[in-house]
Amino acid sequence: MGSTASAKNGTWRNWGGNVSARPAREVTPASVDELAAAVRRAAEDGLPVKAVGTGHSFTSIAATDGLLIRPQLLTGIRDIDRAAGTVTVEAGTPLKRLNVALAREGLSLTNMGDIMEQTVSGATSTGTHGTGRDSASIAAQIRALEMVTADGSVLHCSAKENPDVFAAARTGLGALGVVTALTFAVEPIFLLTAREEPMPFDRVLAEFDELHAENEHFEFYWFPHTGNTNTKRNNRSAGPERPVPPLKGWFEDEFLSNGVFQVANWVGRALPAAIPSIAQISSKALSARTYTDIPYKVFTSPRRVRFVEMEYAVPREALVDTLRELKAMVDRSPLRVSFPVEVRTAPADDMTLSTASGRDTAYIAVHMFRGTPYQAYFTAAERIFTAHEGRPHWGKIHTRDADYLSRVYPRFAEFTALRDRLDPERRFRNDYLRRVLGA
Repeated sequence: MGSTASAKNGTWRNWGGNVSARPAREVTPASVDELAAAVRRAAEDGLPVKAVGTGHSFTSIAATDGLLIRPQLLTGIRDIDRAAGTVTVEAGTPLKRLNVALAREGLSLTNMGDIMEQTVSGATSTGTHGTGRDSASIAAQIRALEMVTADGSVLHCSAKENPDVFAAARTGLGALGVVTALTFAVEPIFLLTAREEPMPFDRVLAEFDELHAENEHFEFYWFPHTGNTNTKRNNRSAGPERPVPPLKGWFEDEFLSNGVFQVANWVGRALPAAIPSIAQISSKALSARTYTDIPYKVFTSPRRVRFVEMEYAVPREALVDTLRELKAMVDRSPLRVSFPVEVRTAPADDMTLSTASGRDTAYIAVHMFRGTPYQAYFTAAERIFTAHEGRPHWGKIHTRDADYLSRVYPRFAEFTALRDRLDPERRFRNDYLRRVLGA
């Protein structure tokens, strides 16, 4: 099944391999009507309901022992409105298919995350984002949304229609209903020039405010056990297109970032003591490069090395302190971390439970190779993040509960009140939602 989640003998597993579930039954509806009927039938049988995308979440946000809805037949573009600058797409459409289809039409999303395997509804419901000075997460680009609610009815929302639902459902965690279609703002396709270059950790932090202010999209990767980072700046360009040459691209993206990186992680898993030396080599392996291409070819890259991940959103002004504390913690600990730490930003947005809700945000993501013990590292990192009022990514590993989350999200009660109204019987419940939203 390639990169998607797998189901063997009735067991569903996520991409990271750290979550599994055994649903009582599965449906693959071919229309919104079929999906609504399946929700009504589940209600009659007293079963909870969950829709699942490609399983790219590391949390159990999509796990259910009730009815599992697979959306692979609810795919494709319903409508392109060039005058309004919008495209309406079925919820099960993978981002990759959306990006390719839009490019064929001479259109593009303004911003996106760094992988595109996920379905549009899975990505937006968990708050997937890239990096941007002015442009925010994928969900922030939604202009209208259609979903099936607990009683099997179809609800439409936008800034004008059911605005309270619109504020919450764009990043709805699967708690308010099953999203069936999304309308995104799009724009005529454009070119981005990416400039990747190594930079010392201390210099990136000293100059972070300028790097953020001067670039439309700035991000960097710090390699633990080293003082090295790799920075990436993406800015709009008048052209011409200068893609990465295929052989060079294969060497840098497939061989170094996926192939050699995979082997390095196998070595590191067998011999943790070798990781700091491997990190020094890895952090110097990627040399500076500049290329110009259409957005999705610049923003996204393949991720073939399986890992588990924790990511926290902290107030942007707290980023430098948070990272210095993270580095000090790794330096004085016996931890051996083979994956780089990824740092991105987003402007404040107006969604109830978006990680950037109401505040300019910086994201810090920590990763561990799949199959290595990650708890000690993630626990120590989480302690630092939460000291800065960090908000965990909804689809990535964390240990926070409703008590904590209600303190770091000013509009938390607004979301739970809406959930009480739309799903009073908790048709869309599961253990994860019980933990993060409360009973």
